[in-house]
Amino acid sequence: MRYFNFLSLFILIFSLSATAQDSLKTLNSEEILQIVRKFHPIGRQTEIEIEMSKADILIARSAFDPVLNMYSSHKKFDGTTYYNSVSPEFNIPTWYGIEIFGGLENVTGDRLDPSQTVGQTSYFGVSVSLIKDLVINKQMAFIKQAKIFANLAANQKRAVMNDLLMNATEAYWNWVRAYQTYIVLKNNVITNEKRLEMVKKSFINGERPSIDTVEALIQLQNFQYQQNNYYLEFKNAGLELSAYLWKSNNEPYWLPESVIPQGNWENEAIITSFNLSLPNLLVTANENHPELKAYSIKFEILYVNKKAKFQELLPRLDFRYNQLGKGYNILETATTTPLFENNYQYGLKFEMPLRLSQGRGEYKKAKLKIEDNTLQQNQKSYQIQLKISSYFNEYLNLKSQVALQSSNYQNNQQLVRAEETRFFNGESSVFLINSRENKALESLEKLIDLKTKYYKTLYALQWSAGILY
Repeated sequence: MRYFNFLSLFILIFSLSATAQDSLKTLNSEEILQIVRKFHPIGRQTEIEIEMSKADILIARSAFDPVLNMYSSHKKFDGTTYYNSVSPEFNIPTWYGIEIFGGLENVTGDRLDPSQTVGQTSYFGVSVSLIKDLVINKQMAFIKQAKIFANLAANQKRAVMNDLLMNATEAYWNWVRAYQTYIVLKNNVITNEKRLEMVKKSFINGERPSIDTVEALIQLQNFQYQQNNYYLEFKNAGLELSAYLWKSNNEPYWLPESVIPQGNWENEAIITSFNLSLPNLLVTANENHPELKAYSIKFEILYVNKKAKFQELLPRLDFRYNQLGKGYNILETATTTPLFENNYQYGLKFEMPLRLSQGRGEYKKAKLKIEDNTLQQNQKSYQIQLKISSYFNEYLNLKSQVALQSSNYQNNQQLVRAEETRFFNGESSVFLINSRENKALESLEKLIDLKTKYYKTLYALQWSAGILY
């Protein structure tokens, strides 16, 4: 069976890349969903969003890329060389506010600053944030948030595909309903054509009055009129369904009229795997619904933001230390001279706003955003639960209504057959047959509408729980 399903899908996909004449003759809802998942451009667009999120992660990591820079300056005035300086340097930013750096200097000239060291020197050092930005800084927060945004983009794809597939199944079942109704009218036209011929022969034989031929003709014309309308509806429904069918080369696919719904449309195989338990649907939606997951992922982003904003409440205390060396051989100096004894330079910087107005305001906003996200999540969760319960009630009602209407149609069919028997026995008229037949047709059309609504509701249940994708 798995091999058969795979083969059917392969043939279907191949056919959608070929001409209309080579198309498969039938389509079912599962094949529609598979085609939409594989080829619809919206799916590709969501993949682009995911790739862009990955690119944002790469951009965020650039904050920790090693940097090589060089500063060169020279001043000569009135024949005097004031200074000539060349200073290449490299910086390696790391996590937790630690930066490693090193460089070379070559300073010469006649009018140098006394604090400058003449000649060739080298240095290697470290800069550390001792309080503020020690646990998390803007660069770290940016990277963490970028990674979370990548998860958010993947989750957004599931939400978009869940909606897209629901819209596609809506179009599919509208197409099925239009086709089934058209077939019913087509069969009625065939039946009434035969009946008209039979009545004509009875009239010629003197068995029926001429008015019966008029009655039979009017009934036939009414059915022909309805058949034409439903055929138009079937064609237009096919065009609406075509909006969701694309080829593998990103070209739209126009569903030809030669392609029709599968013959046994009341036994869609995919429906047997649907979750139709209300408690299970509610639990599944609460745990995995893409729209609810989006709020959970947003919480991760907001908590990272809250940690970053908390740093604004802390004073800044930065320490910078350089190990210095004569010439360009810094390793020799670093290994022979103890730290803070000779050939070193350090600096300590302390800074703290006295009122911390900006820090307190930013931190308060970060907490309020978390509270707002919590309220939105609770509201969305409640809306989803109501929607699932509503569709479940509709599902139960339609299931009962379909059974009831099926019985109603069967009873109307019995009346039609009974009236035809009476007609053949000369106890009835074409008018009474037509009346019974119109009632039976009305009952069958209502049954088809109920069945398609029932199948739409089955899909809507999966969609409302966020598991149709």
